[in-house]
Amino acid sequence: MTGDNAAQPNSTSTCPRHIAIIMDGNGRWAAERGLPRSEGHRVGVEAVRATVRAAIELEIAHITLFSFSSENWSRPAQEIRDLMSLLKRFVRTDLADLHKHRVRIRVIGERSGVEGEVINLIEDAVALTAGNTGLQLTVAFNYGARNEIVRAARALAERAVKGDIGPRDITAERLEEHLDTAGMPDPDLLIRTSGELRLSNFLLWQCAYTEFVFLDIYWPDFNRAALEQAIAIYQARERRYGGVDARSAG
Repeated sequence: MTGDNAAQPNSTSTCPRHIAIIMDGNGRWAAERGLPRSEGHRVGVEAVRATVRAAIELEIAHITLFSFSSENWSRPAQEIRDLMSLLKRFVRTDLADLHKHRVRIRVIGERSGVEGEVINLIEDAVALTAGNTGLQLTVAFNYGARNEIVRAARALAERAVKGDIGPRDITAERLEEHLDTAGMPDPDLLIRTSGELRLSNFLLWQCAYTEFVFLDIYWPDFNRAALEQAIAIYQARERRYGGVDARSAG
């Protein structure tokens, strides 16, 4: 769904504490312009920069970006090389500025199968910014939600086998402690660009009560105005968490 392009966030309404974003449409953006897919990904990085700057200015506490899914490894080898090159360039170019603005970087997803240079860059970025108290920028890299849940369940099963916990000790809260996002609030708002209406294996557990906003623009065209539009749509809704709204309760 989309909202009025003129919609603006309401400064008196609750702003989402945590916004998750599925950055979709780089390839289609490039194809419609007769450009290689790599150019769509390159311009998509500019959209990431604009979004992070806007989140800092709007004082959003958490932004989680779906940058590379565990399913993306099936893409053509050259496209994967281009994506890895862009990731490395982004970290090397932007890390100092992010650190200056007190951004704390967190990366979720599996490390296995990822080249050592990328892992080292990720670990260096996380370590450098660990003490920062501003925006927490979480990057979902080599991430799949089903895999995350399976890994959390396996960790609990291993603890049960060791006798550390019993079957009745396995609760939703304890499983959350073993997810990649442990310690983070669940997303209040999830934005997906490109008009696609699905989660694509992203934060399945965490988005149980998240508000979804689907925008009919490709990720390279995403900017502060689009972010503010999505926030305004979110603010116009009443979150009920399975209950009834105030009008029905009256």
